[in-house]
Amino acid sequence: MRHVLLLGGTTEASMLARLLAAHSIATTFSYAGRTENPRPQPVPVRVGGFGGVAGLADYLRAHRVTHLVDATHPFAATMSSHAIEAARLAGVAHIALTRPAWKPVAGDRWTRVADIDSAVAALAGPARRVMLALGRMHVEAFAAQPQHHYLLRFVDASEQPPSLPHHSLIVDRGPFTAAGDSQLMQIHAIDLVVCKNAGGNGADAKLIAARNLGLSILMIDRPAIPDRAEIFHPEDVLAWLGHDARHGAERGV
Repeated sequence: MRHVLLLGGTTEASMLARLLAAHSIATTFSYAGRTENPRPQPVPVRVGGFGGVAGLADYLRAHRVTHLVDATHPFAATMSSHAIEAARLAGVAHIALTRPAWKPVAGDRWTRVADIDSAVAALAGPARRVMLALGRMHVEAFAAQPQHHYLLRFVDASEQPPSLPHHSLIVDRGPFTAAGDSQLMQIHAIDLVVCKNAGGNGADAKLIAARNLGLSILMIDRPAIPDRAEIFHPEDVLAWLGHDARHGAERGV
């Protein structure tokens, strides 16, 4: 009897949950708990952490999970690393449903940086109008560069206002469109976009908008994650579940 634990929070995770439910595959969807009003899912949902590698391994054993699918955000490096090790300890088949990283194309004006701290350091200098397309998790780090006016876009309203002296806050949930993001950037007179290399097609509206407007992008590279089997389409998870997933993962399917 297959039981899938789906580590979610991304658009692709929600798409996969619908596919698994449609095929009557027993699935538990796990949210990290950072979003106050997560999207409803067609499968049972749990919210919150597991207590590190050992806690996740215990959960896999206790709930007789047979397949672990990591569909978390490409920047959820700690969770992804824990998933790899916990699956190994519990003897559970594991695969990552992730997104190919973005690559610059003609017309893009990217400056790549290694991490959030490097992005903050790169903003030293005269005041600019900056769109922080990062959600709210890392916003406070940019208080170290208070001279800029920041445009923020959160999924949920924040109980405490960000400690940025000059900012505008929009509460909205995607998916967003290139036309909508172009309009937003023009209304707020943005001249620089800061974002993570999330990859895929679901969050690239801001990239297209910035390209069309000739704006610069400060692109934060993905964190390193240990080697693992990866696939890029929710439909491929069904194929992976249909054969000996343990052997498939060893071949790097």
